[in-house]
Amino acid sequence: MKLIRRVAVASALAATSAVGLTAFALPASAATPAANAAYNGACGSGYTVVDHTNISTTGTIYLTWNDRIGENCAATVRKTPGAALYMQAKVFQTDHTTVSASDSGNYTTYAGPVYIPARGECVTWRGQIGTAWAQAAGHCG
Repeated sequence: MKLIRRVAVASALAATSAVGLTAFALPASAATPAANAAYNGACGSGYTVVDHTNISTTGTIYLTWNDRIGENCAATVRKTPGAALYMQAKVFQTDHTTVSASDSGNYTTYAGPVYIPARGECVTWRGQIGTAWAQAAGHCG
């Protein structure tokens, strides 16, 4: 009888521990996923990466900011450079979509950089590699 009770207690404690750990685990959306491709500095000096969005598993679109001049820059970087394929980097003011910049074509490594003035504005950025694309918004300068 004691052996059965010990197994039952041990099982109950293990289940409680697992539930407790699950309750305190961060949701997957709370963690920023690691970039698929490293930022290559395409925007130039004075620009700091403020965000990135992975484009499937093929690469990453980076959003950078230059506080001195109040400007955003975006560049799409491939994870594995290779034969030229269609790529795009685009950034625009979320509330004024006519204020935008885009670069697209068949590239081996990256598309962009593209720049827009954004002091006091929120921006949306979009990247594409082949048929895979990603878009994000939310940074305000």
